[in-house]
Amino acid sequence: MDTWLMILIGAVIVFIGYRAIAPAKGGKSISTDELKPELKKIGKQFIDVRTPAEFKAGHIKEFKNIPLNELSNRLNELNADQDIYLICQSGMRSSRAADLLKKNGFEQVVNVRGGMNNYRP
Repeated sequence: MDTWLMILIGAVIVFIGYRAIAPAKGGKSISTDELKPELKKIGKQFIDVRTPAEFKAGHIKEFKNIPLNELSNRLNELNADQDIYLICQSGMRSSRAADLLKKNGFEQVVNVRGGMNNYRP
């Protein structure tokens, strides 16, 4: 019985880890290297969902700060007809933000995998 319990616990941990880094259902996920050419394109929205303090400590100039905990109340600031690129520190909060946007009818949502931890100018 102990073996089955350990297998079950392991499976739950793997599932939680996968959900934390997987792109939103129907959403797209790109690397920080794939993000760089997108930053030069017009008609795209770049949203950093980190806290204001994290954003102030260092951010990509094209990104606007809308912290994850404020995002649901600030959806009116986003254009559903344009691509929305989301970034955070590691990719976990931006993945949750992508889920939130998808649930609210935004279809063109892109999560930046690895977040600022992986971004090199």
